[in-house]
Amino acid sequence: MKRFKITHTTQYDYNEPATFGSHELRLRPKESHELRIESSKLDIQPAALLYWCRDAEDNSIALAEFTEPATQLLIKSEVVVQQYNEAPLDFILAKSAELFPFTYDARDQAYLDYYLKIPHGHAGRRFREWAAGVLNSADNLETYAFLSHLSKKIEREFKYNVREEAGVQTPEETLTLGTGSCRDFATLFLETARFWGCAARFVSGYLHTPSSSEIPGATHAWAEVYLPGAGWKGFDPTIGSIVGVEHFPVAVTADPEAAPPIAGEVICSAPGKLTVGVWVEELASSEESEVQ
Repeated sequence: MKRFKITHTTQYDYNEPATFGSHELRLRPKESHELRIESSKLDIQPAALLYWCRDAEDNSIALAEFTEPATQLLIKSEVVVQQYNEAPLDFILAKSAELFPFTYDARDQAYLDYYLKIPHGHAGRRFREWAAGVLNSADNLETYAFLSHLSKKIEREFKYNVREEAGVQTPEETLTLGTGSCRDFATLFLETARFWGCAARFVSGYLHTPSSSEIPGATHAWAEVYLPGAGWKGFDPTIGSIVGVEHFPVAVTADPEAAPPIAGEVICSAPGKLTVGVWVEELASSEESEVQ
């Protein structure tokens, strides 16, 4: 088990007092047998009334209701987690899913239908040809080998590009441009997996990046595929690997557009200046923490 402290700060500065409507905050990591929350703290300025709920996909959401205008909105989340996903390849597939492509049984199919659909307008000719080429270029038709091949192919063939603007590129756009952000690569991966009959969903969360950046953490996105016998397994096409101990999921969704960390209405005559900071720090196992 490894312990990490995740700090996520979002700050908006306005030239005049702004009025804030309800905000949805997706900042709390998704707990499971692989990840446990040890402590959690959420600071918001100006003061807000907080209500916690879970959406239809079981994501934890904080609903913030503001009562006064302000020239600055500051949201700071600090979470300490225990991460147990140190051996992500330690799973066994059901016999029916060992070779690719495979078919879900009727019971699973009924639950997974939402994660099998490719949105209208996303599967153009370029995408269909590319998705067919992924299968044709795979050396091994075992299921994990195919999905790993898909992840590495995206990492190898496309150039990573930080995009500040909101929204997600369609697979057609990513294939045309040859570039994308992590959320664009995750979308290309999941829709290619769906093209071949795999239930797949979008994941937003955090990534620990101690060796590649002076700031050892970032918001991140990847994809998960439902594999009979193993459950939902994550694949990160931005780095071409299976999801492991450095990944911290926050929200999962069938629709990549539906999982922004912070979403809400602001009434102001001019847009605010946005500043975001994310830090993911590994902690010594002996450090004490407070459960809240």
